[in-house]
Amino acid sequence: MNGVYVSRRSCRSLLVSRSALQARMVRWFLASLVLVTLSQFARADCMTRGSGDLGIVIERASGSVQIIDTTAMTSLARVTGLGDLSHASAVFSRDERFAYVFGRDGGLSKIDLLCGALVKRVVQAGNSIGGAISQDGSLVAVSNYTPGGVKVFAADSLELVADLPAQDKVGNSSKVVGLVDAPGQQFVYTLYDAGELRIADLSNPAAPVVTTHPGIGRLPYDALITPDGRYYIAGLFGEDGLALIDLWHTGKGVQRILDDYGRGEEKLPVYKMPHLEGWAIAGRHAFIPAVGRHEVLVVDRHSWTEVARIPVHGQPVFVVARPDGRQVWVNFAHPLNDTVQVIDTEQMEVMHAMQPGKGVLHMEFAPRGEHVWLSVRDLDQVQVYDTESFKRITRLAVEKPSGIFFTARAHRTGL
Repeated sequence: MNGVYVSRRSCRSLLVSRSALQARMVRWFLASLVLVTLSQFARADCMTRGSGDLGIVIERASGSVQIIDTTAMTSLARVTGLGDLSHASAVFSRDERFAYVFGRDGGLSKIDLLCGALVKRVVQAGNSIGGAISQDGSLVAVSNYTPGGVKVFAADSLELVADLPAQDKVGNSSKVVGLVDAPGQQFVYTLYDAGELRIADLSNPAAPVVTTHPGIGRLPYDALITPDGRYYIAGLFGEDGLALIDLWHTGKGVQRILDDYGRGEEKLPVYKMPHLEGWAIAGRHAFIPAVGRHEVLVVDRHSWTEVARIPVHGQPVFVVARPDGRQVWVNFAHPLNDTVQVIDTEQMEVMHAMQPGKGVLHMEFAPRGEHVWLSVRDLDQVQVYDTESFKRITRLAVEKPSGIFFTARAHRTGL
């Protein structure tokens, strides 16, 4: 009989082989399903807490940040590989899950606070100095020294969506400083070398509209925007006074205020220029660090005129208001940077002083002001104080800490 004869034993072997193959495929599928499930569980596990009481501390010497729980006052994770953080700052996504860290080396890093991981890092320039996040949280802008200009990225992907050059009228590049977010999907910044103020409307990132206000003063070095997003004020390194623009009425142009703000006739040594973003807004007054003087200036916010001067321990760097405006905390430039003083904003005088240690670089209040966190660089510590009793509550070990940033900033203009 022609044909192929297959024995019963061969059939059984074939069936066993097929069954074994099917079993292996089932095991492979189940193993894959388990891995996917475990992966999803791991990701879900890092999302099982809120983010409203989180924050980061910059470890400037090691190019890393610590993620902190401000309620438990503990460190949750450490994220490394962030480059040069010698003058780093940070902003947060609207859901308070992601931090965007701006490094001095041009690096822009996106950190997942809930998973304690670096999501993405791009080196977008040779030398940068801070950044901002747009009103709707969709755009992150970075201000650059080298080669100058502002680069704008999609917050979700860190893909470049706009490149705003910073050149004067004859084509020379300029450093960009004082970059802040403003209402209406706008970013405001100044050109250090050109002495210009610019307002960029990114309502359509594919076609930004940039308005230039020239001749605001020599060498603008830093700036702030008031908490209501109305007034943008730039400090001038090259001359005394400040430049102010009312963002509600930009057609009125830039005006000069506080003509005596600066070094004045008596050219005192300036160990560190004060940070204008550290201005304290408390009620109707602004408390401003003097340049080269052991004073805090008090300015009426309606007339923008000086109404008082408060003597303090040294040259102030940051002047920061407790959220309720009742206190203003001040730290100082080297060599007096071991001291912090507290000003009573009603009496307009120093009410308390403390010495946390050498190298107090930054201060950050809990969102409702019951605690303040201080970075003490030379002790490798972050210290937490009660703002009523002034007693130290705890200390955290942090390597050469500088900036402290809490997620509550996500919902405040200009921070």
